[in-house]
Amino acid sequence: MKKYNFNAGPSVLPREVIEETAKAVLDFNGSGLSILEISHRSKDFQAVMDEAVALFKEILHIPEGYSVVFLGGGASLEFCMIPYNFLEKRAAYLNTGVWAKKAMKEAKNFGETIEVASSADANYTFIPKGYTVPSDVDYLHITTNNTIYGTEIKEDLNVDVPLIADMSSDIFSRPVDVSKYICIYGGAQKNLAPAGATFVIIKNDALGKVSRTIPTMLNYQTHIDNGSMFNTPPVLPIYSAMLTLRWIKKLGGLHVMEQRAIEKANMLYGEIDRNKLFVGTAAKEDRSRMNICFVMQPEYKDLEADFLKFAGERGMVGLKGHRSVGGFRASCYNAIEKEDVQALIDCMQEFEKMHS
Repeated sequence: MKKYNFNAGPSVLPREVIEETAKAVLDFNGSGLSILEISHRSKDFQAVMDEAVALFKEILHIPEGYSVVFLGGGASLEFCMIPYNFLEKRAAYLNTGVWAKKAMKEAKNFGETIEVASSADANYTFIPKGYTVPSDVDYLHITTNNTIYGTEIKEDLNVDVPLIADMSSDIFSRPVDVSKYICIYGGAQKNLAPAGATFVIIKNDALGKVSRTIPTMLNYQTHIDNGSMFNTPPVLPIYSAMLTLRWIKKLGGLHVMEQRAIEKANMLYGEIDRNKLFVGTAAKEDRSRMNICFVMQPEYKDLEADFLKFAGERGMVGLKGHRSVGGFRASCYNAIEKEDVQALIDCMQEFEKMHS
């Protein structure tokens, strides 16, 4: 039976990326060695790192004066590294979900932290708007896509302070004006690679402005100066990331990725809004294209477990919503095809007929 992978992360990857990675696990680049055991200092792997960085810059149209590094530790470590490197006196945070809240918590260890707006009172079902960002903050931090609640900031904000974004779950799903940001970061395990690698895009001249001493490993300048090789990088995920970036480029880049994302999201949200059994949880204007969250209509609440079982028997994987929200979550990252979404829609329609 074909499996339809709607997991929120680690998530679906392009089939050709998985196959090429599998080949490299057995024999990397004809070297007779596995990618799992190749030296990160070898010429073969240096070529992988160089291409991954070059593709990052090409596909995202990253301007001069920015560096791209690959680290370990996930976005959760960046919650600490961001204020370590950029927060001198005070920083502003937009609270749009669990991960934004965790980022803000870490920042409080380094200076004054201002919550400019929050949708917590509404269980994060919308993106706050119309808030004021103090002009004297070191930066504004946003989380562009909220995987648990299914909301997304789909356009780059225009603010008069340095902007930092956690783009873990929507990077490479739409064009981004990188020049608006001093830092963009995220875990790679959504749209880019297997778990284990973290990408960070850094505006070089934004560094070196804090007065504190930064531990060597937590200093972005360390990793820029050493080309992500100060310590052993996550070799396999970086290799897979390079392959995924090749795939994105081959398909036509970020405008194509965005169009694919819009089409898939419109298909599934259209069915959620039509189907008498289901209802979306996020405000319509803020609905995520990446993580589509929905629940049973109140009168059908007792069918939730039945639908998960029904969908599972038809190959649907990873549909259970986050424990803090319940219901269902279909993560439609770049590698999900329209046919996969249609299979879920067919499943929803079949289940509806059973309960008409």
